[in-house]
Amino acid sequence: MTYVRRLAEFAVACRDGELPAAVREDVPGRVLDVLGNCLAAYADPDGDAAPAVLRAVRRWGGSGESTVIGSGDRLPAPSAALVNGTLAHALDYDDTHLPSVLHPSASVVPAALAAAQSVSARHAEQAAARDAGAFGAEPGVGVSGGEVVAAVAAGIEVCGRLGMASYLPQERNSLFFEQGQHATSICGTLGAAVAAGLLFGLTADGIAHAVGVAASMGAGLLEANRTGGTVKRVHCGWAAHAGVSAAVLAAEGLTGPPTVLEGRFGFFQAWLGGRYDAEALLGGLGERWELLRTTYKPYPANHFTHPVIDCALALRRGGLDPSRIAEIEVGVPGPVLRTVAEPWEEKVRPRSPYHAKFSAPYTVAAALLGGGGLGLALEDFATLDPARLELAERVRCVADERASEIFPRAFAAVVRVRLRDGSALEHRVDSSRGGPEHPLSGAELEAKFRANAGRALPQERVGELVEAIGKLVTGGTVDDVLARTVREP
Repeated sequence: MTYVRRLAEFAVACRDGELPAAVREDVPGRVLDVLGNCLAAYADPDGDAAPAVLRAVRRWGGSGESTVIGSGDRLPAPSAALVNGTLAHALDYDDTHLPSVLHPSASVVPAALAAAQSVSARHAEQAAARDAGAFGAEPGVGVSGGEVVAAVAAGIEVCGRLGMASYLPQERNSLFFEQGQHATSICGTLGAAVAAGLLFGLTADGIAHAVGVAASMGAGLLEANRTGGTVKRVHCGWAAHAGVSAAVLAAEGLTGPPTVLEGRFGFFQAWLGGRYDAEALLGGLGERWELLRTTYKPYPANHFTHPVIDCALALRRGGLDPSRIAEIEVGVPGPVLRTVAEPWEEKVRPRSPYHAKFSAPYTVAAALLGGGGLGLALEDFATLDPARLELAERVRCVADERASEIFPRAFAAVVRVRLRDGSALEHRVDSSRGGPEHPLSGAELEAKFRANAGRALPQERVGELVEAIGKLVTGGTVDDVLARTVREP
């Protein structure tokens, strides 16, 4: 049995069987986090990517199948998934799977929501018997919240396992990242295809073909993390778009190669030079869930900066006066230096507030000089603050041996501060807040959502949205949820 067939049969079992209770209860939190991040993106003064994508897809036109979160536009499912996935990733506030270091929900959830609404819209419009079952359902039959939960669970799990297959412990990093490739958008495309294919009612054969088609569509480069540009914000949107498109094409009869993953010219050879961990991909499918190892972010910044932020916040709570600082040394895992510390001139003088989210010098300065929300809030990246830029110039970043040993099982860092009077202060964390050792509580996750969604919706609507998402596992629908995300004109 080929790799893709095993993944496809696992996915169909998620839809047609019974999910473990922990998995079923986990998924609404993924939807909650994604929707909150999408809504908050509308309030981002530096957020030009999502509006550009929305303008583009409006030009493309097409039948109104699926809802764009926040705007209320009705677009073809692939187009809605493109906009919503872009919104979900726009603030760099989306969840992270470790140790693969990818963000699965920002691609998979938008794809699932768009696909679910597409099915409902299609069956509402097509009553003729000859059109029935085109996507595996009877005329007039929509998609239940439980089916969406199963699809999201399967899609995130496949995405996470593809990421884990690329993580080799001896490298202490993902091979995707070693080569400058964005594992999130590459693996997310396949996970999105799984989720959409399940909601379109595809059999295991159909899911395998959807993944086989999607494997020719995933892409993403990480250079924007280093030197700027807004294209990275679109990576999860394009993955969601490509995944839904692949599932539609498979439903219409397009096929993929049965050895698309392990073949001589397959996914792992093309992306990783044939180096991958088959056991991480396939071992314990349905029993050991990578989904449950996916953590939520407390800060709207690149996840590699989070332990640095934690250290700075701890020093500030301890009474550190930033005006007394002579210099700061930030110790991080060696593999992340190229993302958050290089090129040095780009990191101490970021090109934009979004670019600053990928800068250890700027984020440590921001945490020392202020911060709201859960410690560092969206307002802290609204503009490039001159005082923070000045303090960032006193920051030096180095590889820390202990943090490197821990990475990427958790994100660790140390911040050492030398004061003008010659004295020194130091704080170290071995697992960042929100990480495997210190996950956000349910109350903290809901507080994050309410703060994010409240930037676009009145608080009464935010409360309704929390309730509607919670009802997905007990009979609610995607339409019930997305109808409550539309902002007032």
